[in-house]
Amino acid sequence: MKNILKEKSFAFSINIIRTCQVIQEDFKEYILTKQVWRSGTAIGALIREAEFAESKKDFIHKLQIAQKEANESIYWIELLFATDYITHEKCNTLKSSCIELLKLLTSSIKTAKQRLKSN
Repeated sequence: MKNILKEKSFAFSINIIRTCQVIQEDFKEYILTKQVWRSGTAIGALIREAEFAESKKDFIHKLQIAQKEANESIYWIELLFATDYITHEKCNTLKSSCIELLKLLTSSIKTAKQRLKSN
């Protein structure tokens, strides 16, 4: 079965890693890239963890943490742009992908909470 959230978070992670690699090679910048690398790849890792959650509450909790990591990633992306490490176009591309993940996560959390209440 196709899992859009899983696929999009994996693709976002790849984009974050490749962006960070370019910044590290071109600018020798490792502090900011380490932060965005960590938060950007954590989203997909947490979504994968949620697949084998111990309970519905654990599932929701893991997705909520992924939501926080996505929000943090947007901060680091904006900071990379504001400090001239990435272009406006790259910033918009990364932010759009991350905002889409946030929306999908929010929807998934809402649905899971509704199902938890109805049981």
